[in-house]
Amino acid sequence: MTMNEEFKPYIPASENTPEMTPTSIIMGILLAVIFGAANAYLGLRVGMTVSASIPAAVISMAVIRVIMRKDSILESNMVQTVGSAGESLAAGAIFTMPALFIWAKEGVMDTPSLVTITVIALFGGLLGVFFMVPLRSALIVQEHGVLPYPEGTACAEVLLAGEEGGSSAKAVFLGMGIGAVVKFVVDGLMAIQSVFTVKLEALKTEFSAEVYPALVSVGYICGPKISAYMFAGGVLGWFVLIPAIVTFGGDIVMYPASVSVAELYATSGAAAIWSNYIKYIGAGAVASAGIISLIKTLPLIVRTFVASIKSIKTAGQTSSERTALDLDIRLVLGGILLLILAIWLVPAVPVTLIGAIIIVIFGFFFSAVSSRMVGLVGSSNNPVSGMTIATILIATIILKVLGDTGVHGMQGAIAIGSVICIAACMAGDTSQDLKTGYILGATPKKQQIGEILGTIAAALAIGGVMILLDSAYGFGSDALAAPQATMMKMIIEGVMNGKLPWALIFIGAFISIVVEILGIAALPVSIGLYLPLELSATIMIGGLIRKFADKKFGAQNDESGKGILFCSGLIAGEGIVGVLLAILTVAGLTDAMNLSEVIPTGNIPALILIILVSVAVLKSAMGKKNEK
Repeated sequence: MTMNEEFKPYIPASENTPEMTPTSIIMGILLAVIFGAANAYLGLRVGMTVSASIPAAVISMAVIRVIMRKDSILESNMVQTVGSAGESLAAGAIFTMPALFIWAKEGVMDTPSLVTITVIALFGGLLGVFFMVPLRSALIVQEHGVLPYPEGTACAEVLLAGEEGGSSAKAVFLGMGIGAVVKFVVDGLMAIQSVFTVKLEALKTEFSAEVYPALVSVGYICGPKISAYMFAGGVLGWFVLIPAIVTFGGDIVMYPASVSVAELYATSGAAAIWSNYIKYIGAGAVASAGIISLIKTLPLIVRTFVASIKSIKTAGQTSSERTALDLDIRLVLGGILLLILAIWLVPAVPVTLIGAIIIVIFGFFFSAVSSRMVGLVGSSNNPVSGMTIATILIATIILKVLGDTGVHGMQGAIAIGSVICIAACMAGDTSQDLKTGYILGATPKKQQIGEILGTIAAALAIGGVMILLDSAYGFGSDALAAPQATMMKMIIEGVMNGKLPWALIFIGAFISIVVEILGIAALPVSIGLYLPLELSATIMIGGLIRKFADKKFGAQNDESGKGILFCSGLIAGEGIVGVLLAILTVAGLTDAMNLSEVIPTGNIPALILIILVSVAVLKSAMGKKNEK
């Protein structure tokens, strides 16, 4: 407690500076929608999302400090608080709800309505924010110095280094511009093919790499180790399993394919083997790895939950200090109760009373766990996917036992998983933002209101974004693999009707177990196995650039390095244009822009583009060193 008593925030509690202003709210809402859409696109492509807090903080500093010439650090903090809500809500939504769209394509059920998606996202997001309110004192204040909250602390450091806001913002905006232009040239004008591919007939496979800047950026942000794990999974799938299946399969017809392995390969190449067999092996590996990560952290989860429950005893205590004011606990508990009743009673949400009870129990449990876990290991290592897998598995079994089977049971299981996944993601994001605010001297109550506003804005946008992306590209396709959602779909189908290639799924499960036994993190390897090689190969390029840059110019141990900010901009720019192109595709305007028949496309332009993007990322990493 002495550490807490000695701690003094940057803005003292006795000072009142601008915080929740029209400027900060409007900017925050805009960034919540932009980064929410960009992260939805990225997550559906590669199964990973990136934090929006620091890019949002940098952009807010550029506008508030540099353009508007206002010295208001708490205003900038409010912008990133509201803005980061969009990224977290999008992550929870795209990890689960695309399963409903895939079922609709298969004729199992009707396509989910905009209202259904919006309401599920809104309920989950608000529950995550409300669940975190009574935990703030224990996790953020009482354990300051014990729980580092790496992203929250890094964001505070960026805001405190306000004099660098202008130059740092240039890296984000430059990245956004380049990412947008490349995406438009490749997928809008079709002037350059999107994949560099080399067929390897001797091995019965192919090597491929996509040209998109977002993939290089993911590798750079994740670093060489995670990138290498993902690439290793891709190599295992495309250079071990596919050649083995083609070599030994021959004339055998294996479920789920309806023709022989030899015919599959002869007509559609290695990609057909991947989509019919490797995809299921990868899904089994991802599910197993998610459960393993949950089991490994189980003792910590239990301790976390017990500590969180104890902290609620002090949640109702009021304080006259501005920096200790939370939302009224009566309002919070009333809001939680109303949300649970709405989940049960609103027709757009296909959840029964039992489902609502499951959401209360697992929702609060995993939100409490998520809030503490991100404090210890950061948001990127938070096992939300494992929590969601466990929730969906248990919920599906309970629904089946109670007779809620068929289409309604499947919809209910996804809805339950969606609400809980979004709540856990939002609770983790809220705790990081409150940590930033604690260091800076923000008003917790105002930040909590900001989170609610960001949640509402992102929820209103995410439904339209998902419907657009599905209409333009199709969830579960090569363009938008939606790996987590596809895996959740498989789990529910397996429990409900057993119609799954279980042998392939168990092969994947045991591959992840073997990888874990070797002391390697199984989840990134499994994601690499599940996704097409063309994604993990380009991600690996980004990882190698990060390794070279760190060795040559000094390691970037925080998230405020120019390279990371530039890559965040690349991801945002590409994601925004991806959503805009989806609108043009649905409107039937993309064919008029297509230059592929006029301009010769091939491997050489694609390879040149990959090299140019890589050089741009490397130069951005050098920027930090050069400015010192």
